[in-house]
Amino acid sequence: MPFLDHLTLGQYVPLNSFVHSLDPRCKILGTMALITSVFLANASPWPYLVWSALVVFLCILSGLSLKNVLASTRPALLLVLFTVIVNMFFAEGEELIRISFISITREGLLTGIKMGLRLYFLILFANMTMMTTSPLELSDGIESLLSPFRRFGVPAHEFAMMMTIALRFIPTLLEETDRIMKAQLARGADLDSGGIAKRLKAFIPVLVPLFVIVFQRADELAVAMEARCYRGGIGRSRMKPLHWASRDSFSLAVVSMICIGGVVLDRWIS
Repeated sequence: MPFLDHLTLGQYVPLNSFVHSLDPRCKILGTMALITSVFLANASPWPYLVWSALVVFLCILSGLSLKNVLASTRPALLLVLFTVIVNMFFAEGEELIRISFISITREGLLTGIKMGLRLYFLILFANMTMMTTSPLELSDGIESLLSPFRRFGVPAHEFAMMMTIALRFIPTLLEETDRIMKAQLARGADLDSGGIAKRLKAFIPVLVPLFVIVFQRADELAVAMEARCYRGGIGRSRMKPLHWASRDSFSLAVVSMICIGGVVLDRWIS
């Protein structure tokens, strides 16, 4: 498929694979378990090696190319780099490098790498969940998991719809940003040279039309939902009801065991 070479963060890839066929609730719970294990990890490299192997294994089961999966997370690398730099420069410990008043410590460097890897694996697992789960299935899965909290006043359907729409529009906004930047470059705009202040000023012609497009898309979505008589989750039925099968229980159990084993191994080695 040609479009697989141009994936963006959070873009759904319709394939016929084992991971795609799993219940969305299984994938959401499995992702939450993985994210929890990521935040419980210490400085030991073993959990990161386990998660890396798991990412490769999930790519095989889902039919996705590892290269394309990693390439789709490229927009988040700037946030990961910022996280590494912040933790690297503002942690006390054994000084390694000093440039003027800026000091890089050994503890800060290790902390920055650890926090950057944590954030990247968090983004990677969430991205793979969205790549293998359609927006409709994702919305139904979130609503089903939140439905027990309705008795406490939690608007499960509205919350699930809001999250799904936000996730659905991430790849759309990235595509629109890329299209606007290419259009501005074709008109002779200079977006890459100069200092930070000059670059930020040069991005104003990109941000203004992007905000206009965002509000236009939101208005179009609202009109489309009203035209289809959308009135919230009360009394609504599903075209494809969710069904939890034995393979979902087995998959969630395997992922949970990997998460627990990784955390235990990390604590034991540390």
